[in-house]
Amino acid sequence: MFRNFKIAFAIIAVFILSVAAYAFAAANTVPATKAGDGLGVVSGYTITSVVYTLNGADPSTLDSVAFDVGAAAAQVEVQLVATTGSWYACTQVGVTTVWTCDTTGLDVSTIDQLRVVAASN
Repeated sequence: MFRNFKIAFAIIAVFILSVAAYAFAAANTVPATKAGDGLGVVSGYTITSVVYTLNGADPSTLDSVAFDVGAAAAQVEVQLVATTGSWYACTQVGVTTVWTCDTTGLDVSTIDQLRVVAASN
């Protein structure tokens, strides 16, 4: 009889644990979420119509550089001196693809490149 009591106790214990685990799981609330994977093409811009504007009083310095990036961009910066040159922020000219960058005071003799970095977002 003691053996039957042990088996009955074991069955009741398993049943209680199962009900408790189910009740715990049933009480969880998980909000709806999203997950995904995707890719998009990253292509470069074609820079055209480059215009350098020299300083009127001192033509050995550059006041600005302007150019057309050929497509919509959200941010554009240029570097005109390789390796140690500063980056210059550019502003969009109206609602066009033309950008201008203020480089006031840049010594023309140090310019050795026109490096344009543009991003669409």
